[in-house]
This record gives sequence, C-alpha cells and structure tokens, in this order.
Amino acid sequence: ISFPPREGDSLLNRDIMGRVFPNLLGNLTEMPEGDDVKRSFHHRMFLEPQEKKRSMKALVVKQAKKTCSCTPARIKDYVFSFFPVLQWLPKYKLREYLLGDVMSGVIVGVLLVPQSIAYSLLAGQEPIYGLYTSFFASIIYFIFGTSRHISVGIFGVICLMVGQVVDREIQRAGYDLEPAALSVLTDTAASVNTTISAVNQTSQKLLCDKSCYAITVAATMTFIAGVYQVAMGFFQVGFVSVYLSDSLLSGFVTGASFTILTSQARYLLGLDIPRSSGIGSLIATWINIFRNIHKTNICDLITSFLCFLVLIPTKELNEHFKSRLKAPIPVELVVIVAATLASHFGELRETYGSSVAGHIPTGFLPPHPPDWSLIPNVALDAIPIAIIGFAITVSLSEMFAKKHGYTVRANQEMYAIGFCNIIPSFFHCFTTSAALAKTLVKESTGCRTQMSGMVTSLVILLVLLVIAPLFYSLQKCVLAVITIVNLRGALRKFKDLPKMWHLSRVDTVIWLVTMAASALISTEIGLLVGVCFSMLCVIFRTQRPEAPLLGWVAESETYESLSAYKNLQTKPGIMVFRFEAPLYYINKECFKSTLYKQTGVNPVWVKAAKKKAAKRMLREKEVDSGGNQTSISMDFVSEPLGFHTIVIDCCAVQFLDTAGIRTLKEVCKDYGEIDVQVLLAQCNPSVRSSLIRGEFFKEGEDHLLFHSVHQAVDFALGAQGHSGTSASKN
Repeated sequence: ISFPPREGDSLLNRDIMGRVFPNLLGNLTEMPEGDDVKRSFHHRMFLEPQEKKRSMKALVVKQAKKTCSCTPARIKDYVFSFFPVLQWLPKYKLREYLLGDVMSGVIVGVLLVPQSIAYSLLAGQEPIYGLYTSFFASIIYFIFGTSRHISVGIFGVICLMVGQVVDREIQRAGYDLEPAALSVLTDTAASVNTTISAVNQTSQKLLCDKSCYAITVAATMTFIAGVYQVAMGFFQVGFVSVYLSDSLLSGFVTGASFTILTSQARYLLGLDIPRSSGIGSLIATWINIFRNIHKTNICDLITSFLCFLVLIPTKELNEHFKSRLKAPIPVELVVIVAATLASHFGELRETYGSSVAGHIPTGFLPPHPPDWSLIPNVALDAIPIAIIGFAITVSLSEMFAKKHGYTVRANQEMYAIGFCNIIPSFFHCFTTSAALAKTLVKESTGCRTQMSGMVTSLVILLVLLVIAPLFYSLQKCVLAVITIVNLRGALRKFKDLPKMWHLSRVDTVIWLVTMAASALISTEIGLLVGVCFSMLCVIFRTQRPEAPLLGWVAESETYESLSAYKNLQTKPGIMVFRFEAPLYYINKECFKSTLYKQTGVNPVWVKAAKKKAAKRMLREKEVDSGGNQTSISMDFVSEPLGFHTIVIDCCAVQFLDTAGIRTLKEVCKDYGEIDVQVLLAQCNPSVRSSLIRGEFFKEGEDHLLFHSVHQAVDFALGAQGHSGTSASKN
C-alpha cells in the first residue's frame, strides 16, 4: 500500500496521515514519483523509547524513604500482612464456615494421629515427638499462613531426610557402640579427667540417652532449616523454587519413597538390624535384610500381612468412592486400635518378642533450646530440607488457591513455614512442611479456612493429654505398614510414564534421573543431581534449538516453518530463517552452522572458491591459455547464488550477549561480501537495545530493523526491484 503525493496535499495533511496510519506511512526522505514510490517505500514505524532515569542516588533515596517511613497506616498494614489471621478471622462467617471446618479438622486429626506416630519412626524419634510436631505446626500455620486449605505437619520425605541426619549424628556420638565398649569408654572418661578430648566429648553426650539426643539433633536441624526459610522470605529469594520443576519434585519424591520403603522393611519382618545411612544406603539395607532374613519374627510378619490386607483395599475404596463419601473411612485409626488391643491381650511382646511402640508419656515436656554446638554439624544438611519444605508448601498453597479462586502470598508462605519450624524446635519437634495427601483430605471434607487446623490441633491435644499411653503395646510393624501404604501415590507415578513420555521426553528423562539418583545414591545428592541435570537439559535445548526456514501463508502477512506446514510459498530471491532460542556464547556456532546449512551457502567457502578461481584465472592468463577456459573461470566467479536477501526472524530470540552480537556482525559481513543482504525482523526491545549498544548498525542504518517479517520481505523485494531497474537503465 502506498500513498503517492497528490496536488493540493499540504505538509500538515501528510503529517496527520502519518500519525493516524503509522503502519502505512514510513519515513520518506525523498518522495519519488510514479512507480519509484512503491519501490523505495517500506513501512517503517517510529517508536520513541521511554526515558529511563538511572540515577542510583535517587533510586536509593526513594527506596529508603519507602522502607523507613513509619506511619500508623503503614504499621497497621505491616502487622496485618505479617499476621494474616488478623485479616480473615474477624470476617469469619460462623454459620457458613464452622460446620465444614470442624468436620474436616476432626477427620484430618483422626488420620494424623497414627501417621504422626508412624512417621516418628521414620525420623528416628519416639512416637510422642511426632504428635508434638503435628500439634504445634497446625497452630502456628493458623497464625501466619495465607492458604485456606493446605495441611501443614509431618511429611514422609522430610522425615526421611531428618532421620538420616539423626542416625549419622547418633553414630558420631557413640550411642551405637556395643554396651561393653560403651561402659568401658564411660568408666575411662570418669577416671581420667582429661586424657583424650574425644572421650570427654562422648561421655558428656552420654549424659543424655539415645532418644533424648536424637530429638536434640532433629530440633537443632529444624531450627536451622526454619532460619533458612525465614531468611529466604526476608531476602525474597523464593526464585530458588523455580529450579525445582514438577517433574524434578515428582521424581525426587518417588525416589525418596523407595528409600522410605526400604527403611521400614526391617520393621515389617521384625529384624533388629542397624539403619544404614549415607551413599548407597538403599542397597546396603537390602543386603543386611537378606543376610538376616532367617531371623524374621513370624508374629510381626503375619501382623504386617494382615494389616496390608485391610489397609490397601480400604484405601482403594476410599479413593474410588471419594465423591460419594462425605468423609474417608479412618481405616488407619481402626487398624491401630485393633492391633493395639490384639497385641496387649495376646501379649505378643512377651510371648513372641514383637517390637512395640513402648511408653508414650502424656502432657508436654518443658521447652528446651536447640543445642547450639550441633549447628556446624547439621547446618549443611538443613539446606535441602529447607528448600524442599518451602517448595512443596508454596506449590501446594498456590495450586489450591488457584482452584478455589483466592490468592496467596508466596513470600508470607515462606515466613509461615519458617516459623512452623523455628518455634516448635524449642518444644521437641522436628521439621514440617505441607503434605499433599492430608491437604486433599482436608479440602474434600469441607474445609473453608485454617480454623480446621485449630480443630486438628485440639484432636491431637486430646491424644497427647489422655489417649497416648494406651498405644504402649502397638507393634512397630503396624506403623511401618501405615507408612508404606501411604507411599502408593508416589509409586504410582510409574503408571504415568508413558503419558509423560508422550508429552515431554526431556521431563521424563529428568524424572528418571532424579528418581534413580535419590533412590540409589542418597536423597540430598539425588536432589542436587536432579537440579543440575534439569539445568543441563535447558542448556542443551538452547544449544541446539529448532531453526527452520519460513514460508509465506498466502493472502496473509504470516510466515511459518516450511518443514512443519504444507502449501507455503517462498518469495523469489529471499530466504527467511528463524532461530528459536537466545543467541549467546553457547549456541553461536550452532546458529552459524544451521544458517549455512539451511541456506545452502557458506559465505566463507564461497569467498574462498572465488579467490581460488580468480587466482587460477590469473595463472591461465599468464600461461596464455585458451579463451574457453578463461570464460569458464569467469562464469564460475560470477555464478549466482539463487537468493539476494536473508531475513532473520528474531521473534524467539529472548536476548543477545556480546558473543551473539559479534556473531550477527560476522554473518552480515560475510554474506555482504558475496552480495547477500541480511535483514533482522521482529526483534524485541531488549535485543534492539543490545544491537544498538553493540554498534551493530553503521551510521544511518538503524532503519533496517523491521517490526515484522512481511515488512522486511517487502523492503527486500522493493530494493531488489529498484536496483534491477537502475541497472537496466544504465
């Protein structure tokens, strides 16, 4: 479309048309007449960049004033945002919300009691500490959390990671020594005041028994993990969770589930073998199990088998009829009560030597600070625990918030889960996070607000004050069965692998690598391997991206991949090339090689061939060869390439670095030397700015940045037509 000047047009009218039709009227430095208008006209748009104020001093002063201003309204907003309960509790709709919250709170509390006791074994703790953890976590999240639905408490993977560190520190402290050696070590330390520092340290640690020292280690690590999480919230570094993709987290949880299952297998068989930890603990544990398989306690084995027969079908029925059931059947509690009664009246411990939960005290122990001397030992182990804890909590809270149409603040969620670890660490608790299974139960049973969490805490409080001692005769194998049955969801992910492979092969490979590393090496190293491998996958995908030639969709201004769609047209003498990745130092060579391959012309080779042909022609002249050979050489030198313009579609190039800018310069220079013009189209503002700062354009050439591929093609056709006309006139 062109607008040739007409008689009577004023400059004002043309200016108005240029403002009204910015996509149609371009920058006309000259107004040729007749057909030359169409040839010289290209639709150049004028975009005036925003002025950016880059005064660092002004920015710092503005931010300082904003941060340090202290007004009553600002204090009120800060308090209300830090304690979300003050916002929603006064607006609580008693008649509308209370019934659902009470019902879901009671049901989750009933389910949480047996799981708290079972997961305590997984964390290497006495059963009472699992109840403490669930009790305090629900109350603290009620105060600080922004999600209405998630259930915060014990989580199997976190318990496993805590238990591995606890076992390691117990071994370091000497609690797993033989009784005779332990007594000799203690007597020696008592008789010789200061002989060897290691002996003195061990004797001091032995003033606290094994279970006491185990919860001390767990509480100290919980405190450090909570500090990390609060620090992440304060410095707003929640972006770390971005590196934990869904496939990575799923693979990590599934791999950790194998480790959990392995750690509980010895309880199923009633074997008294040491718990393996460190690299390759899964394989080492199974080797120990098969070496001691002849020592299996038949009573525990039969009890485990019967519990599986009851729990698995009932759990499946709960899932199958969850839409019809108002509340899931509390089969775990029923199994625990029945197993406790059978063990107590059948005297299974005394008769068959079954391992039981033992004495569970009532009430609360006095608060005790973490052991500060243990912080150097567990500070590094707390990092992956903190990251996994807040990543699962934030992802679950955002998922259910989106489902129910409200918003959560990820930063506040990090504060909430951090305080759910810091405060309970003074009350003999271990690390907590949100848990998917209990959250799903909570949501499906009518939960409306976190008031249901308070009801759950009351149910656990009743157990702590009254019911806990009644579980003395409960067999540990029953708790192990409950733990293993709850792993069904993670282990079922193997059924989704074909679908995942169909959707994304890269995500499937990430899942498999993370799962295998978490199971076969260790949970912490498995998480690290998964993160590193997923980042490498991103790098590899940008290193060799898709880079097709494009064709024109008839009767439109759209260009699409020739390899993906049929019936696309190409403009004579023009090739359109799209690079679908950022152009930076890693893939710059891939960009050049793919461009040369797709166009079929490597300008470096063409230049070399021309020079070689020219030299041969000179030699032939010197030798005074025949004229036919000279003409052949001249024809070879001037052989046409089949195209005169390359348009590079940069719509998928998110950014350029210095290597990318230098690569584009080299490409333009090399093709220019063989009379091929290179045009850039659809560059985003960041890429445009990088090109200008990198002095990509010579003076006066910045108009060769086009806002669409169609515009660049039109310009190339017009320029070629104009040059062809000029040549014919000459």
